[in-house]
Amino acid sequence: MTENTAQLSPTQRRALRAAAHHLNPVVSISQKGLTPSVLAEIDRCLKAHELIKLRLYGIEREVREALFIEICTALKCAEVQHIGNLLVLWRENPKDAAAQESALAGRRKSEPAITKKQAAARTEARNRKR
Repeated sequence: MTENTAQLSPTQRRALRAAAHHLNPVVSISQKGLTPSVLAEIDRCLKAHELIKLRLYGIEREVREALFIEICTALKCAEVQHIGNLLVLWRENPKDAAAQESALAGRRKSEPAITKKQAAARTEARNRKR
């Protein structure tokens, strides 16, 4: 790893590997290699999910290692795992309170779900009071 990539302790790496086990690859890299649009898509996925899996098609072993390092340095993410044609990357999302607050501001407060029987009992109780 280089100085531009995030550093993970062995315990963190083990936990992230376990969390990534059930994930499906969200980005595929094949013939054209690592283009700016592919890098942008990986960045978008890291922002959305923090932990992602990539699949490489038709890329030699030595090139895969270099590609893994290049992605991590360009996007400042951590190398979690590299097995065969699968790469697992992790980058912590910045904890921006304003962004989280604005995302929740648009949501309506949900009312607790009640059954038809409960709704009928409420209307009956209201009618009795009148």
